[in-house]
Amino acid sequence: MISDNYLKSEKLLTSAGKFRINLTLDRIASIMNILGNPQNKINVIHIAGTNGKGSVCSIIAEILKNSGYKTGLYTSPHLYSYTERIKINGCNISEEDFSEYINDIEKIASNHKIDLTEFEIITAAAYKYFYDNKVDAAIMETGLGGRFDAVNIVEKPLLSIITSISFDHIDRLGNTIEKIAFEKAGIIKNYCPVLINYNNSGFSIIKMQANEKKSQLYCADKNVDIVFENGVNYALFDNQKCIFSLWGLHQKQNLSLVIKAVDILKNLGFKISFNNFKISLETVFLPARFQYFREKNLILDGSHNVDAAKKLRENLDFYFPGIPRKWIYGTLSTKEYDKIVNILFQPDDQVFLCKFKNSLSVDVNKIKEKINHVDNIKIKNYSKTANTLKTFSKNRLMIITGSFYMIGELFNPY
Repeated sequence: MISDNYLKSEKLLTSAGKFRINLTLDRIASIMNILGNPQNKINVIHIAGTNGKGSVCSIIAEILKNSGYKTGLYTSPHLYSYTERIKINGCNISEEDFSEYINDIEKIASNHKIDLTEFEIITAAAYKYFYDNKVDAAIMETGLGGRFDAVNIVEKPLLSIITSISFDHIDRLGNTIEKIAFEKAGIIKNYCPVLINYNNSGFSIIKMQANEKKSQLYCADKNVDIVFENGVNYALFDNQKCIFSLWGLHQKQNLSLVIKAVDILKNLGFKISFNNFKISLETVFLPARFQYFREKNLILDGSHNVDAAKKLRENLDFYFPGIPRKWIYGTLSTKEYDKIVNILFQPDDQVFLCKFKNSLSVDVNKIKEKINHVDNIKIKNYSKTANTLKTFSKNRLMIITGSFYMIGELFNPY
C-alpha cells in the first residue's frame, strides 16, 4: 500500500514545473548551501559515464556494505518507486522519510525562491539523508553528463570514476565523443583521484582534464573474462573464478574498474577482504540490466542507446545462441531508435512495438518505419500492458528493452 504522503511527493516531482532538465549548478548550489552543504561532510565516490554507471555503483556499494561499512547508494532512474533511488546498505529509503525530505527541501527552496528541478530535489534529499544517517561512504551516480549534473555539487570526492563513453543525450552533451567526454570529465575535482579504463574512448580528453586539475589518473588494468557454464555466470581474473550475479560481456570492463577502485579505496584506509569482495559479486543485484528470469525465459534490459544495443545483441548471442527471439520494444523520441532497432531486430524475430505512458514515448508506426527487412520480421503492436504476463514462451526468448520507463510500467507491482 503506497502512503498518501509519498503519492503527494511523487506528484510534486512529476509536475510540469519540476519534471524537466535544465543543466546548471546554480540552483543546487544555492539549496545545498542553505542545508549546510552535507555533500561535503561525507565520503563520496562519484561515478559518471554513458553506460556501466549503474553496475559499477551497485558493485562498489555491495562490496563496502559486505565489508562492514554503512553505505549509501544513489542511482537513477527508478523502475517502480522513487524510493529505489536512495538506499543505505541495500535498503530503500522509506516512503515516509522520502516524503519528509522531498517536502522539506521543496519548502525551503520555495521560501528562498529557488526553482529546483525534479532531479535537483532528489539529489539534495539523497545527500542530506546520507549525511543525517552518518554513512561511511556514499556512492553517487551522475544523472546526465557530469559537469552540470546536480550530483557534481560535491567539492572533494574520495574518488571519481568515469565508465565507458559513447553517444547518448547528444542534444545536451554534444555530437562528438570529445564533447561528451569533456562533459563527463567535468566531475574531476582538484587533487582528487579519477579512475577510467585504458580503452575509454574519451581517454585523451579525460587525461587532459585530470592534468589540469592536478588529479591522479588511474587506469583499470585487470584482465577480466566472463564464462557461462551450466547456467551459471562466472567472472575470471587472477586465476580466480567467482560466481557473478550480473550477466553480460560488458561487465568485463565494469568489473575491471571495480577491482581497481577497491585497490584505491584500500589505500585510502578502507578494509576490504577478498572474501567479502567475492561474496559481493555473487550477491549484487541490479534490475533490468540484462536480467534473466529463467522460469519465464525472459530478459529485462533497459538499453536505450546505440552502444548499449550493440552490447545487448552481443550478450544474447553469447548466452543464448540460436534461440528464437521475441521482443517487446518501446523508446523515447530523444533516442536514436532508427539505428537501435536495426541493431536489435533480425530476420525471423518476433517484434511487439509498445507505446507507453511517457509523453516522449514514440508512436509504434514511427518505429516500424525505421525497421529494415520489415517483411522478414513479424511485427505487431503491443499496447495492452495487462497482457504482459501472458506472452511468455518456453520456445522463444523474450527480451523487453528500449526504456526503463516502459519496463517500469509493464511490471509495476503497485
